Order: sequence, then structure tokens, then C-alpha cells
Amino acid sequence: MLKKLLFFTFIVSSTTLLGQNTRMLPYAIQEGTLNEQFSNLSNLSRSQAGDFKLIRRTNLEIIRKNVLDSISRYQKEIATLKANSSSSTGTISALRDSVTTLDASLQAEQHKTNSISFLGIDFAKGSYHTMVWSIIIISVLAFIVTLASFRKAKVDTNEHKKTAEELQEELQALRKKSLEKEQQLKRQLLDEQMKRNS
Repeated sequence: MLKKLLFFTFIVSSTTLLGQNTRMLPYAIQEGTLNEQFSNLSNLSRSQAGDFKLIRRTNLEIIRKNVLDSISRYQKEIATLKANSSSSTGTISALRDSVTTLDASLQAEQHKTNSISFLGIDFAKGSYHTMVWSIIIISVLAFIVTLASFRKAKVDTNEHKKTAEELQEELQALRKKSLEKEQQLKRQLLDEQMKRNS
């Protein structure tokens, strides 16, 4: 009896396990991808004369409903993707415009940064610095030349003053000598006149 009970338990458990592995057709075609559902429908339908299979109308309606649901879901996804694509296109266009505007303002700022306005004329920084340093160097050279010529003029003036003073002293000496000579000649003349008169 124990053998019969074990045999009966074995058969019931094996049919239960086998029944779980092979699902019933309406449940097998309701889950999985559409490809899996069609494969399950083809595998679990009865064959009829070679290439033909008998499919129940309810199973066909289940597949039809699943296909329409999938198509509806895909259409919604496509519409969502198109909406996202158009909004992305708008965003990309706005970003391109923004990049163009930023690029233009960057170019303007770089031009402002790299140039200096002097007397209403825009100069590149390098040429402006060259021009300023040239003006400074020319001014310094002109100052040095002016200073040198001033010093030379001062030295010349001092020399001329010394020469004029020397000439003045010589003139005074000559005047003194000529006055002394004149006085001497006058004395001699007076002496001679006094000698003649006497």
C-alpha cells in the first residue's frame, strides 16, 4: 500500500511539474514579446494537412489585441520622440543662435581688449606700444640734445664772458697806458715849451 501511495504521489507531482512547464495557450500568448506570442501560438495550435494550422478565434483575437496595443504604444512613443525631437531641434537652434551671439560678443570683446583707441583711431596694442615708446624715446633724445646744446651755449657764454672781461681788462690797461703816455707826452711838451720860453 505504501508503494501505491508513493506511486500515486509521484504521478501527481510529475504531472503538476509538467503542467507548470507547458502553459495553457491563452496564457502563453498574452505575455512576452509579439514574436514570442506568435511562436507560442504557432507551436501550440493544431496542425492540419501540412502547411495549415487551426487557430481558435479567441486566440487570434488575443494576438490581434496585443498587436494593436503594441502598435498604439509604439505610435505614442513615436509621437513622444517626435515631440522631443522638435523641442530638441528648437533647443539646438536656440543654442546655436546663442553660440553665434556669444561668439560675436567674444570677438567684439577681444577686439576691445587687443586694441587701444588713440585720437579716435583704433590701434593694435603692439603698434600702440611701439608708437608710445617711439614718442618717449624721441622726446628723451630731444631733451638730451636740448640739454647738451644748452650746456654748450652756457659754456660758450662763460668763455665769451671771460674773453670779454680779458678784453675789457686789456682795453683798460691800454687806456691806462695810452693815458699815461699822453700825460707823459703832455709833460714833455710842457717841459719843452717851458724850455723854449725860458
